[in-house]
Amino acid sequence: MVKALSLLLAGLLSGSVALCEEAAMPAAGGPALSADEVVHKANIASYYAGDDGRAKVTMTITDSRGRTRTREFTILRMDVEEGGEQRFYVYFHRPPDVAKTTYLVWKHPGKDDDRWLYLPALDLDNRVAASDKRTSFVGSDFLYEDVSGRGEEEDEHELLGEENGMYVIKSTPRDPAGVEFAYFKVWIDAATFLPMKAEYYNAQGVHYRTVEALQVEDVEGHPTATRMKASDLEGGGFTVMEFSGMDYDVGLEEDIFEDRYLRRPPRRWLR
Repeated sequence: MVKALSLLLAGLLSGSVALCEEAAMPAAGGPALSADEVVHKANIASYYAGDDGRAKVTMTITDSRGRTRTREFTILRMDVEEGGEQRFYVYFHRPPDVAKTTYLVWKHPGKDDDRWLYLPALDLDNRVAASDKRTSFVGSDFLYEDVSGRGEEEDEHELLGEENGMYVIKSTPRDPAGVEFAYFKVWIDAATFLPMKAEYYNAQGVHYRTVEALQVEDVEGHPTATRMKASDLEGGGFTVMEFSGMDYDVGLEEDIFEDRYLRRPPRRWLR
């Protein structure tokens, strides 16, 4: 299912990075992989498990003063093509101020995604501009882009080396004006290719944001992040997402990802 949001696990980063100039060897041996190959495998592991999937999500938002807010929603995901086109549908159950809000993504690798957001309080559905994908997802520390992933081709990737069984990748945006970060570093498990943690840096080289997995479980044979955290290191807030009731290959129909379902959600898949 939605392995969610791409980037994951804390507490695995003691020790130094063994730097290399070219490619690194997988932890268990085998042919060397380039940075682009590692990133591609991580994208498949993170977002393409099974042909489709469903999960219930509880999101707890904590501000710098320790105050919390909770959101509960369901994520549906369907692959149109393995490693390519995808559809995502997010339906909010509670609290009342966001209940029945829906978010729809048609993911187009290699070009801008189509995104829609329906706000029931205003009875208004809006196209989410491509420029807004790096903004807050419903007031949390996760971003719209975190929900469906960032395109591999949007960044230049450099393999820094390996650390404790993980590849360390540095990714620099090809279009710096289109994002708020100067680069980010990702730690990717060499056995599962799940991204385990990402750190974002600004133009001054300051680490200001982290996305990580706090728990990874086997779900129907797929290593899956079931608890994730996004931290705003400048503002002091953070958001934790916990996934439950996760299922893969549930048989979702492609037509439920049409924009007409923004206003009338496919309830059989949301119970």
